Amino acid sequence: MRPIHAEPLPFFHRGPSPLARVAFFGLASIVLMFVDARYRTLEDVRHAAGSVLFPLQRLVQMPGEAIGGLAAYFASKRDLEAENARLRTELIAQAPAAQGYAAARDENARLKALSALRAQSAPGAVIVHVLYAGRDPFTQKLFVSPGAEAGLVPGSAVVDEHGVVGQVTRVHPTMAEVTLVTDKDQAVPVKVERSGVRSVLYGAGTGRSPELRFMPPSADIRAGDRLVTSGLDGTYPPGLAVAQVMEIERDTGQMFARITAAPLGGVDRSETLLVLAPPAATPPRPEEPADAGASQKGGRAKARRGR
Repeated sequence: MRPIHAEPLPFFHRGPSPLARVAFFGLASIVLMFVDARYRTLEDVRHAAGSVLFPLQRLVQMPGEAIGGLAAYFASKRDLEAENARLRTELIAQAPAAQGYAAARDENARLKALSALRAQSAPGAVIVHVLYAGRDPFTQKLFVSPGAEAGLVPGSAVVDEHGVVGQVTRVHPTMAEVTLVTDKDQAVPVKVERSGVRSVLYGAGTGRSPELRFMPPSADIRAGDRLVTSGLDGTYPPGLAVAQVMEIERDTGQMFARITAAPLGGVDRSETLLVLAPPAATPPRPEEPADAGASQKGGRAKARRGR
């Protein structure tokens, strides 16, 4: 058996030895680096090689960039989903406050108007809050708080920022009963703001508009006229807005015209009201002497007999 030699066979010996090759290429590299650094001789070669190799570099980089783009897309999608879930949770948590903003703003405006009205009215006016409406469908009543503890007394006028709402008719320790101007048993002395014609506005009950009764067809009243309190009864201060004339029927074949009006006060929507100071006591109506009419009749009879 032929022994295995460490040296390759003679026909594999081609060219210089590996050591010589290393030395040659190392020296050539050093020379080329020196020449290029000194004289920039390989700049064009470098540009040409870069132009040729750039498409290959992009081709090699494209799979990595595509994988990175997909990873960034899915990561951003997860972040967006998490952000949307967080924002949705915050929106649900803030929904009650956002929905109540308009109501709070309107309530604030009403309270400011009532405070201004309270400053203009006589001392003793009290701001009250509506608790609930009466249970009887045939009456128009509200229950407000506070009551007697705040100094409320029966007969006090109740208004809001738009006009007269009603009158306090019963007082309890912590609440009070307010009869609205639309109640069938309620009457408010009014006058036409434009012409000064005085009348009385009577409530007509549930589902019906208040009416001006016992007004002749020739009365100076027009649709759209504003009715204000006349102050004749001493309960309502003069000049408070009450209602607006909506419809007038003069040719009814009756002695009086049929006049309906719409309340200006929030009889069915206000949540905060102002109870004015208790009405001042009015002097009693003087009574006519009973013998005055008899003496006048006796004088007339004697005059006829003398004739």
